[in-house]
Amino acid sequence: MARLERLRVFPVKGLDGIDVETAAVLDGGTLRYDREYALFDADGEVVNGKRTDRVHDLATDFDPETGTLRAEAPDGTTRAFELERERERERAAEWFGDFFGMGLTLERDTALGYVDRREMGPSVVSTATLEAVASWFDDVTVAGARRRLRANVEVSGVPAFWEDRFVGADAPAFEAGGVRFEGVTPCGRCVVPQRDPDTGDPVPEFRERFVERREATFPERADEAAFDHYYTLMIIASVPESDRGACLDVGDPVEVVE
Repeated sequence: MARLERLRVFPVKGLDGIDVETAAVLDGGTLRYDREYALFDADGEVVNGKRTDRVHDLATDFDPETGTLRAEAPDGTTRAFELERERERERAAEWFGDFFGMGLTLERDTALGYVDRREMGPSVVSTATLEAVASWFDDVTVAGARRRLRANVEVSGVPAFWEDRFVGADAPAFEAGGVRFEGVTPCGRCVVPQRDPDTGDPVPEFRERFVERREATFPERADEAAFDHYYTLMIIASVPESDRGACLDVGDPVEVVE
């Protein structure tokens, strides 16, 4: 049976995600804690994995109950910041600024978060899709594929690339625990999935192999016209306003709504 297998949010944009058992859908349509914070330089440009591979040198964790971010540098130095407090956010910005070698501020958005597509909602992938992608490469595990692709909502009990069917003309929707998800667009991938999430080292010819296998395994039930190219994986969905404020729980049943 299809079920909600995993919920993952990324409290600080570009840094490590955390798994949660329950996630509230915010009024803006995104998940609580997802990209709630982001680091910006003096020009207002965000710091993330697209911009610098140094994000892979950091190990971070976040405690939603206390709002505490823990960060570990490559030399083992560890810092903790209580991000609910403005002064602590300033301390965190200074520490990360020293690490990245630039002046930074740490901003907060509790209504929507600093997601790339601010008019859309959570990203969705199936467990079988992650397993398929991992099988294409000798040195990529399922856990590694999960960290590379950074989806919010993971669905099990469905075939690989199941999520592709929810974008395009006449696409159905699906419900997880009664919360409706409507596919908006396939997620074109950047350079981040090509790198080892721990070391930042790129997999040789990752993109070429990915595109080749993606085209060969593209599902029949998906609308190929909705995809600009084959370097895509997972979809970005939208939660209707009527379902915002609801909560998702790991284990929720998932049903297709034609």
